[in-house]
Amino acid sequence: MEPAKIKAVMPVAGLGTRFLPATKATPKEMLPVVDKPAIQYVVEEAVAAGIRDVLMIIGRNKNAIANHFDAMPELEGKLTEKGDDRKLGHVQHSSSLADIHMLRQGEPKGLGHAVFRAKSHVGDSPFAVMLGDDLIDERDPLLPKMIEVNEQKKAMVIALMEVDPEQISMYGCASVEATDDPDVVKILDLVEKPAKEEAPSNLAIIGRYLLTPEIFDVLEHTQPGKGNEIQLTDALKEVATDDDNVDVYGVIFRGRRYDTGDKLDYIKAILQLASDREDLGPDLRPWIKDFAATL
Repeated sequence: MEPAKIKAVMPVAGLGTRFLPATKATPKEMLPVVDKPAIQYVVEEAVAAGIRDVLMIIGRNKNAIANHFDAMPELEGKLTEKGDDRKLGHVQHSSSLADIHMLRQGEPKGLGHAVFRAKSHVGDSPFAVMLGDDLIDERDPLLPKMIEVNEQKKAMVIALMEVDPEQISMYGCASVEATDDPDVVKILDLVEKPAKEEAPSNLAIIGRYLLTPEIFDVLEHTQPGKGNEIQLTDALKEVATDDDNVDVYGVIFRGRRYDTGDKLDYIKAILQLASDREDLGPDLRPWIKDFAATL
């Protein structure tokens, strides 16, 4: 399937409680990572993979996200009057990235429920689910490989990442079978946050999924699980272990990923991305070294 026919679904209805009080009135997806809100990186990733249709599943107090991706004639007019083409370009860029749609989740029943709400929008085609907490470095594209595997296998595809076995209890974990591609595995089972001793591998699920419409039939009867929410992992586990359903494969991501869902990792992400930038890195990197020497 052409990437342009694949739609992206981005669940952004979470409350962002780990970042209170910053997220009391500001959506966590709008917190800046250097000089762009986190959600813009995710939209840009989708667009770079050829996806032009993005559905955001939003909750209450998420109007700032819609505003960010909308045109702002008053601001654009003032920047035009000033002749500030650079800033004008930045403002217009976010509103011209893709066709972005907003849909209310309604009741906050979990990630699985948010994905289910996208059913009428995505129709009968495969679609990408992209979580805003995971930023994938643009130099290490992940979605194109997932789209390729979906096309070859006619299967659902999830993104996996090797983690320290000591950390596997923080993630959903995959039981896998090797294929002839070292970066692609077949998913046999999924275990949510297993103890180190019980984990079937050190492959953790990260926030990128390439799903097929069969997921909706499963989500429709998936019962609430952890946190009394409908979990997407539970639905994927059912698909992976059902011989009568489509297969589930995993793409092992070995590139740069930034976790913005945790305060410490969020700060690390800003420093990593800023230090790599041509406009900031030359001054920032020496400062980081000097600062580290004082600790």
